[in-house]
Amino acid sequence: MKNHTLLYYIAVAASVVLATASCKNKPKTDAPTLPRAVETSFNADSAWAFCNAQCDFGPRTMNSEAHEKCLQWITGKFKTYNCEVKQQKAELTGYDGTKLNATNIIASFRPELTTRIMLCAHYDSRPWADNDPNPANHHTPVMAANDGASGVAVMLEVARMLNNAAKSDTLSVGVDFVCFDAEDWGTPQWAEDNNDGDTWALGAQYFAANLPEGYEARYAILLDMVGGEGAQFHREGMSVKYANAIVNKVWEAAKAAGYGSYFPDSEGGYVTDDHIPLNQVAGIAAIDIIPFYADCQQSSFGPTWHTVNDDMSHIDRTTLKAVGQTMLQVILSER
Repeated sequence: MKNHTLLYYIAVAASVVLATASCKNKPKTDAPTLPRAVETSFNADSAWAFCNAQCDFGPRTMNSEAHEKCLQWITGKFKTYNCEVKQQKAELTGYDGTKLNATNIIASFRPELTTRIMLCAHYDSRPWADNDPNPANHHTPVMAANDGASGVAVMLEVARMLNNAAKSDTLSVGVDFVCFDAEDWGTPQWAEDNNDGDTWALGAQYFAANLPEGYEARYAILLDMVGGEGAQFHREGMSVKYANAIVNKVWEAAKAAGYGSYFPDSEGGYVTDDHIPLNQVAGIAAIDIIPFYADCQQSSFGPTWHTVNDDMSHIDRTTLKAVGQTMLQVILSER
């Protein structure tokens, strides 16, 4: 996900934000009191298994057999949880001219409800481990346990829990689970010109420009790398810019769910990710839940980002639980 310049935590902007964030008071929130914690409990073991199942296909790089098998597996799983599933297909063009056979997956729970919110993540794998400390790995595909599979795993478990919840028929909003394709084909670091931000998030760009007819969402929450060891999710700068009220809603929900320590009130850097075309093109208020590792020298996205080490051995059930329970808190508290 994200390249090392435009799509990475933009170095200059992030350094300014982080240098000043510790000196500021905590951002104001819209909710003076916390909502009541919901009773439905997110199952981290199940989410871990969903993450592992995706990795069992191998790296889900574009145009590969593993990608196609995972696409059909994700589609089938959402159908199992009583979601109405549609596949949005497109032929997209990669940074190098490669034609990418892309498919966005749109799984709708309670499709009859007209008021809707969106959870989204990408499911494709980075074709090149171009941030690996060993240059010999820079052309090796990434397993993408965290950077891809973890977000889809959380969404699948949320869908399973909503389907099993005794009071799911009392939901005030419907939920659309959107799995974006072709997010991670962005220009690699070893390419001569790797500063083109438009080469990333191709599936989200297509979705935003080609919304299903009549589609509206109250807001969207992007889950990106939500299973890593030691992860914390700071308030991402572009999310605050475009949808600060939604940021406040989610961070208050994390506190109510008992996972406020995973969602610090400090602001992180600015990230160009799948939520940007949702905001700028589709007009859907969208935020990004994405980790920030302040003390990681290799990457502020964590030590496994775009390396061959992004595998299941570095997926943390507690991180999955923190994000998943927060998502249930948000959805089940929506009125």
